[in-house]
Amino acid sequence: MHERKALMADLSDAFVALPGGFGTLEEFCEVVTWTQLGLHAKPCGVLNVLGFYTPLLAMFDHAVEERFLKPQNRGLVLARDSVVELLQALGEWRPPHVEKWLDRETR
Repeated sequence: MHERKALMADLSDAFVALPGGFGTLEEFCEVVTWTQLGLHAKPCGVLNVLGFYTPLLAMFDHAVEERFLKPQNRGLVLARDSVVELLQALGEWRPPHVEKWLDRETR
């Protein structure tokens, strides 16, 4: 499985998740994590067909509110309702520079 995902990552210019199950979520979250860690600088997006990913996106927002996720890292996941809008957003995306560690003293 890891070899297949590594090949997919090497051959891809971007990553898009369509509505799906656990496998889709696992693969998508892994490539987003790779972006977060600086292992690649490729955009990651979800096609939010009929609001399918709205609860997941709300969970990501909640993770920011609870300080488990930096706002800049939340921005690694693009979400659009239409293919055209998502492709445009993916094309315009630029990787942010984000410090990897939180300062425990800053609230």
